[in-house]
Amino acid sequence: MSTALAEDRLWAAIGEPSRRRLLDVLLVEGEATPTGLATQLPYSRQAVAKHLAVLERVGLVEPRREGREVRYSVQAGRLEEAIRLMSKVASTWDGRLLAIKRIAEQIHREETASRASNRSPR
Repeated sequence: MSTALAEDRLWAAIGEPSRRRLLDVLLVEGEATPTGLATQLPYSRQAVAKHLAVLERVGLVEPRREGREVRYSVQAGRLEEAIRLMSKVASTWDGRLLAIKRIAEQIHREETASRASNRSPR
């Protein structure tokens, strides 16, 4: 899988609010079953299982079989990678927004100067 496709899948997984809530609970609990998660969140066990499957596909959670149960935990390395990617995107957007701000300020200065020159007597 290409890096761009893997990143897109990661963003899609994290972008869903329900999955972020699942990750939050797993981070606090350390590990939990889909049934246990469903009791803490306003989702059915089936919905939790589907969200966990998405998170597992992108490597954010890992299942561990314990008897008849499957317990999920957050994969710290992958989460740290996601945080680094988010920081990189934030930095890129900070640069873009700064460039837009500079352009807007330049336009404002030019418009202000133009209005001032149009008002001054000749």
